[in-house]
Order: sequence, then structure tokens, then C-alpha cells
Amino acid sequence: MRVILIPVGSAGDVYPFTGLGEVLAQRGHHITILTNPKFADVVERRGFDFVPLGTAEEFDRLAANPDLWDGAQAFKLIARWAIVGTMEPIYEALAQLHVPGETIVAAQVTAFGARVASEKLGFPLVSVHLQPSVFRSVYETPHLPPMLSGPRTPRWLKRLQYYLADKLVVDPMMVRELNDFRRRLGLESITRPLAGWWYARHLNLGLFPEWFAPPQPDWPANTTLTGFPLWDPDNDAALAEPVAQFLERGSPPIVWTPGSAVQHAREFFEAAIEACERLDRRGILLTRHTEQLPENLPDRVAHFDYVPLRTLMPLAAALVHHGGVGTMSQGLAAGRPQLIMPMAHDQPDNAARVTRLGVGASVAPKRFTGSRVAEVLDDLLNDREVAAACARVSARIDDVDALRLAADAVESLQGARVGA
Repeated sequence: MRVILIPVGSAGDVYPFTGLGEVLAQRGHHITILTNPKFADVVERRGFDFVPLGTAEEFDRLAANPDLWDGAQAFKLIARWAIVGTMEPIYEALAQLHVPGETIVAAQVTAFGARVASEKLGFPLVSVHLQPSVFRSVYETPHLPPMLSGPRTPRWLKRLQYYLADKLVVDPMMVRELNDFRRRLGLESITRPLAGWWYARHLNLGLFPEWFAPPQPDWPANTTLTGFPLWDPDNDAALAEPVAQFLERGSPPIVWTPGSAVQHAREFFEAAIEACERLDRRGILLTRHTEQLPENLPDRVAHFDYVPLRTLMPLAAALVHHGGVGTMSQGLAAGRPQLIMPMAHDQPDNAARVTRLGVGASVAPKRFTGSRVAEVLDDLLNDREVAAACARVSARIDDVDALRLAADAVESLQGARVGA
């Protein structure tokens, strides 16, 4: 079987797809990955076919735009770049790559080009959901500010908010381009694509566990949840010597990361350093963008461009981050308390779920100061109930091979054919 995988986004999006590709390749399937050239090396090192989607320069320009991390502006950029901007290139690539009767495509839900191609060309499509926030529901509704979504919010008001969001915000950003493209292909026009169309007709695959986000009555019926993939290209690599030496010199550090693509995190790191000083704790700052850091760090704080979290987190005291689902899941697996500074996208919802699990807390960016962060971390690190909750959650993750389950789900579509 030929499996074409299409992640659209940063490392947190590409890594789970690559891990899924590894499992499927081990089962004898031919793997092709369409993604940004920024990740060509990760793909090609595993012997997969790589097809570029956009350019590395486009990725860098997007990552450098501070609006990408602004809750009010972020969706506009994602709609323009990850949805509308990739729609036709994805379709054209799939029109050339797919072999009728032998191909399955697994694509991120924002890859509209894959959804259109499945409809037009008839191959089975797996819509991959890396986080629960992309599943709309009027029951347990994702926490996506400024939407009112709590349990006391009536369902009719939730439906109205989704409707208004589509009509006033979402549709104007993408529906005209989507329907122009569909008409050129002889397909009917649609409205409100995020209200249902963007889900695959054959299989929607959620790469998170049911206990983290239970399926709701209004989710697509053909939804399968597997668990967190926890895949990293260097999962099995030993810690670099400088990292190992720092860890050996003292107590477990607090790990700080604003996300691999974030380039505007100076205030985040300034708060991190101050909080470590206030708590008399050691810290590890993770970023490849060293211009965000002060020239001289205190002895108790070290900087590294990158350390695999799956290896690092069991040796750490806590994790402070942006709320990306990949980073969050590594903290859950290691059984360490988390403090999240959610900015945009799925981050507020992930932060809310971590808080409900009792394994962490969140602080809004405007309140993310050294003194406030130190106060919250002190509570998390000294709360026995938090420690017990972290241990319970970690134990639930240990027994699940999420990528194997995801591969099983993809293989279940062999021989299937889907139209609209």
C-alpha cells in the first residue's frame, strides 16, 4: 500500500506524522510525506519519499511574524498560509502521486487540498487531528477564547457563536478561494467548511486519548482516538554531554520552552530566569533563537538549542511552555507538573484540559511575570495532590502504543474508495 502523509505546520505537526510513517513503513508500506522543506532532513533520514510543500523561506517568514502567536490574528495567518495557500499545491501533488486502488492519504485537517482531492479522485482519506480543539461540539466545547464555552453556556448559544464565527470570520477568509477551486474541478460550492465538510468521510483520527478529550455526541461518527504519539526524531539518542553535565551538577531543573517556532519570546525567558532566582531552582531554557536570551545567564540556568523532551523530562522538576499538544503530552508522560502560557491556536484548550486534570496551571501572557510565575510554580511543585495526579496520568500513557493503534486505523481503509 502507498501511504501519503501531509502535515502542515511546525515540528509539533510534522513529528507525529513521521512517527506514524515509521510504523507503517515497518509493516511494508511505501511512505511519502508532503510538507515544508524545513523538515526534509527529518523525512529523508527515514528513507521516505519527500515532496516539498511551499518553501523554507515562507516557513521562516511565517514563524517570524508575531501575529502568528496573537489570539486575534493567528487564525488569519493560518487560513492564508496553511489552508488557502496549500490547497492547490496539495491537490496537484496528490493528482500526480496517488495510484488508484493502492493509495491512502492521511492529512492534517487543515489540508483542504487533500479533502478536495479525495472528493474528486476517489481515494480514501484519513483526517488527522493532533488536538481535540479542532472537533467542534456544543456539549463539552473546546476552550477557544473569546467564545463562551463553559458547561453553563446553553447549547443554543454555542451553536449561534459557531454560526457567527463562520459567517463573519471564517468564511470570508477562505470560502471564495475554496469554491473557485472546486468549480474549476467541476465540484459543487459549499458553505461553512469548518462546520463539517473539513472532516474526512472515511476516518477521522485523533492522536490523543479518550480520557484527555472524551468523544462528544456531535463529533463525526467515524472518529477513532489512539493516544499521544510521543514521537521525536531523537527519542533514542543519549543526552548531549553538556546537557548531561548540567543535570549532574545539581537538583532537577525546571524546563522552559515557548515552542520550536516561536521567535518572540524574550519576555518569556526573562520571566523564566527571574522565577528560577526567586525559587532558588535551576532551569534549562530551550530555543534555537538565541537572540531571545540575555547575553549572560546565571549559573543556575543553562541554555540549549534542543533536547528531546522524552529524554529530558523524566530528569526535570517541571515543564513551563506555550501549550502545544506535543510539548504538553511529553510533560504528561513524564509525570511532571506543567505551567502553560497559552497564546493562540489550540493552546488555551490544552491548558484548560491540563488544569482540569489537576497536573498543572496556566498564566496568561499579559500576567506572565517572574514573580507571578514563581508563585504558581511554587504551588505546583509543593502540592501533593498535583504530584499524585501527575503520577496517575503518566501511568495511563505508559501502556498505550498510540502510533501502532493509529497505523491499525489507517490500514483498515485498504481497498476502500470514497467520493464526497
